[in-house]
Amino acid sequence: MANHALLSASSSHRWLSCPPSAKLCAEIKDETSPFAMQGTDAHSLCEYKVLHALGEDIRDPTDNLDYYDSEMNECTDEYCAYVMEQYEEAKTLCKDPKVLVEQRLDFSKWVPDGFGTGDCLIIADKQLHIIDFKYGLGVLVEAENNPQMMCYALGALDTYDGIYDIESVKMTIFQPRRGNVSSFTISKAELLSWAENTLAPVAKLAYNGEGEFSAGDHCQFCKVKATCRKRAEYNLELARYDFPPPATLDDLEIAAILPRLDDLTNWANDIREYALQKALSGTEFPGFKVVEGRSVRKFIDESTVAAIVSDAGFDPYEKKVLGITAMTTLLGKKRFEELLSGMITKPPGKPTLVPESDKRPALNTAINDFKE
Repeated sequence: MANHALLSASSSHRWLSCPPSAKLCAEIKDETSPFAMQGTDAHSLCEYKVLHALGEDIRDPTDNLDYYDSEMNECTDEYCAYVMEQYEEAKTLCKDPKVLVEQRLDFSKWVPDGFGTGDCLIIADKQLHIIDFKYGLGVLVEAENNPQMMCYALGALDTYDGIYDIESVKMTIFQPRRGNVSSFTISKAELLSWAENTLAPVAKLAYNGEGEFSAGDHCQFCKVKATCRKRAEYNLELARYDFPPPATLDDLEIAAILPRLDDLTNWANDIREYALQKALSGTEFPGFKVVEGRSVRKFIDESTVAAIVSDAGFDPYEKKVLGITAMTTLLGKKRFEELLSGMITKPPGKPTLVPESDKRPALNTAINDFKE
């Protein structure tokens, strides 16, 4: 079997929404980014710390991690502590809960050749708990009805439901760099119903390259997002928006456009980046050329510059107080709290217009202030 499933759990959000995208993406070679490599290192450290905490004699991988730093160390410590807390909680459900780390999970009963790797499984009577570590900072990941987690849950149920009397599945996304611990619980019956009625039929379409193309937020990590015709049609609808008189848009028209702006902006940026890479490879786009962008001057060797300026009788260094993260690292968490807990403030963030589905509470606007 191939190292990467055609219908992987990690890409399930995309292929469930757009079935034929699975085969299109499979034809394009994977490219490893520094962010993905950083995530791989963080997962290796998580695996080591959890297994070590469980008493296993396992080699510390830290010296071989290219992206290891104090933040990664702190985040993986937090993850390990959370896993052990959940393990202790599972012991209240049965005497011998099982903890599995980096476990291969096969959900091919519902998805052709479907498999993936679960970061941590805690299996006990009554409840199966799946914990997924996300080191990424860019996208906030929620556990509620998360298809990746639900696929993992199905794979775990298929193997362990006969050994433990599982009634429900708890799924947790642990995303420390976003301060995000998101959990969702679903009954075994509900999960199996979703698998039979939603997952399996769409997976069959995706595996055969059938079904309808669909554009939406699931396009974000699609390999053909820049050249996809359906996504172009979806976004160009806004460009063809029929603006009736008067010359200015009213609030209802603005409200109709707002939900599409993020998709439109992301699509435009994807097209621009794709075209740049093609142009650098020799493709000519009529009316465009590649030029050298704006550059910023910099010193060739900062240490030599500092020595020259110091010899001339000047101080070449600027001094400023360390940021909160760096100061915490310098002092240690305990000492930081002792000395500086009363010196921390968090000013209000810049007002941002978001969809009503956003979980943050609404700010008091001018009209609300007037009503009060």
